[in-house]
Amino acid sequence: MLNNSRFMISSQAYIFETPLIEGVVIKRNSQFTMTIEAEGQNAKAHCPTTTRIGDIDIAGRPCLLSKSKDPNRKTLYTVEAISLNRPEDNEKAWIGINENAANRYVEHFLRNGGFSDIVGYPTSVQREVFLGDSKLDFKVDNTYLEVKTPLINLQLDIPEYVKRKKVAPFSSTGRMARHMSELGKSLNRSEKAIFLTCFIYDNPGFQVIIRSTNYEEVKETVEANVAKGVQIWQANFKITPAEVTLEKYFQLAL
Repeated sequence: MLNNSRFMISSQAYIFETPLIEGVVIKRNSQFTMTIEAEGQNAKAHCPTTTRIGDIDIAGRPCLLSKSKDPNRKTLYTVEAISLNRPEDNEKAWIGINENAANRYVEHFLRNGGFSDIVGYPTSVQREVFLGDSKLDFKVDNTYLEVKTPLINLQLDIPEYVKRKKVAPFSSTGRMARHMSELGKSLNRSEKAIFLTCFIYDNPGFQVIIRSTNYEEVKETVEANVAKGVQIWQANFKITPAEVTLEKYFQLAL
């Protein structure tokens, strides 16, 4: 993918109701939980992405945590972001890993004009809209918009002190291909169709680093629907303990 013109943002930030808590990941226990150290104790935390996070071992990585108001929840914390910096570093760059939260961020900026160069200033923003056999993330006026937050590969320089893991090619791309096809079909009755690739860190421009096991099939699907008029955009967010800002977005071309 190559990026075209880039739009810088000045819209209102997404402010966390309660600032995120800094901690350290002790280990990832499963797809759904991590053990973390925060607020002077070790605890289990919810892991909001079921995929791997690049090829790194996240043990020892600093993290940002949201804390549930429900004291009876099994995992009191949710890991919102990790960092490739050392825990003792004063300044840290954060990588957001909460794929569900990405949709909340997108909705916030859709509603306050942050994506005006894609969808203008919409009068209607609907979440989770059925289209054909799929449920797409948004219908914005007469535009269908699907959000993806890739974490399988991190397009960042990995410091030498961060442990790496050997990983296998990814194969679970069927849902993405199906949504791309539904977006293509939507153009029969909608003005635009947008596939929005979101990164909650400063990603220079999406690239396929490691090809999936069905790469050629997915590539054909993407190309066919881009030819119909589906637009592919990238958005870069920045997460801090206090807020999320939309730093820039730009259209991607095959």
